[in-house]
Amino acid sequence: MSQPLDWLRRGLEDLLRCPVPGLVHGVVSALFGLGLAALARDHFWILAGAFSGFLIVAPIVATGLYAISRALERGEPASLATAWRVWLGHDPRLVHFGVLLGFAGTGWVLTSASLVTSFATLPVLRPVDFVYHVVLDHRSWLFEIWLVLGALLAAPMFASSVIAIPLLLERRDVSVLQAVLASWRAVLASPAPMAFWAGILLVLTLVGMATLLVGLVIVVPWLAHASWHAYRDIVEADDGTRHADAPAGRPAEPR
Repeated sequence: MSQPLDWLRRGLEDLLRCPVPGLVHGVVSALFGLGLAALARDHFWILAGAFSGFLIVAPIVATGLYAISRALERGEPASLATAWRVWLGHDPRLVHFGVLLGFAGTGWVLTSASLVTSFATLPVLRPVDFVYHVVLDHRSWLFEIWLVLGALLAAPMFASSVIAIPLLLERRDVSVLQAVLASWRAVLASPAPMAFWAGILLVLTLVGMATLLVGLVIVVPWLAHASWHAYRDIVEADDGTRHADAPAGRPAEPR
């Protein structure tokens, strides 16, 4: 249960050692969120779904920062170019996985919008409307249903992606399906620590959003680097070599 806290510590160390790529990713994420808020300011039901959908697609956004952590781990030079080369590689597996996450995020946005617009007792146009007419409305169970549906989508997406993208980045011989199955095995092998890790990701992301998105500048790269170390602890040995009895794409036995 203490390992997720260690992942956070090591992720922060990576961010401090090579801050520029992480801060660029964080600034871009915050600016994207601000642009989304500006476009959807009169349609809060879209905004709520889009920001929660961000949690689903965030792992693919952080791919370049996984490469930064890998370079630092190997003692190699790390810069913004290191992260950029990941995308220049045009790895079809990362593209396919990103598309799948994008579809999942879009599905949640549409589901969220349909729920709020169809069942809210009064129109929801602003954040305060969402609070009063959905969260605090004692006449309906809309908010509880909204949370349950969000969790039903988020839980399998977390289980499918928690180590899948770093694994795809590290291993060219692993397919998307193998990476997803490896991720599920990791979660099923250690459900309590992985649930704790999911809670940390959720809480810190919400804190970043609650600070008018300014906090995302730090939170996004911090959690990205930490996620790389989560992958390392789950899949590979401390020296960076795979256990002899752990085949490609399969998490090593807990140490």
